[in-house]
Amino acid sequence: MKKLFLLGLTLVLFIACQEQKPQRYFADSPEIETLKSGIKAYESGDWDAWKSHFVDTAKIFVNSIKPMSLEERADGLQSMASAMSSYGFNHDREFIEMVLDKEDETWVYYWAAHKGTFAANGKELVIPVHLAVQFVDGKIVEEHVYYDGTGMNAEFAAMEAAKASEEAESTEE
Repeated sequence: MKKLFLLGLTLVLFIACQEQKPQRYFADSPEIETLKSGIKAYESGDWDAWKSHFVDTAKIFVNSIKPMSLEERADGLQSMASAMSSYGFNHDREFIEMVLDKEDETWVYYWAAHKGTFAANGKELVIPVHLAVQFVDGKIVEEHVYYDGTGMNAEFAAMEAAKASEEAESTEE
């Protein structure tokens, strides 16, 4: 019995002395709330609020290894939004998590479907989107945006072609 007690005590001490690994994955964090707030600002077209979540020197990669500036990204988003009668993410099926990577960098990953309706023709597009967003001191310093832009690019090209055709017809008259 004494040996069993000592074995149990040794086991308890061994388990208690094990180094506790820090939590690396989070479903809730201030960074997640910041990203959600930025998405809400994007969806409402509040570009100043959207930009306020980034550092001025943020690097933004959109389907590319070449970064763009915050201003370039804001201009692109505003241009896209102006062609839409409605746009935004499907929040019923979004997935978001924060990760502390092996270098202790803070990243928030976001997956959702983006839906937009073109104002010119009422065509609706739904595109899966993935964001990988790095935070330092509560601000976004780097953002990677991945999506298949084939449908959106084709629709913008078709709208440009229709506009050019209309302009050509009006100058012939």
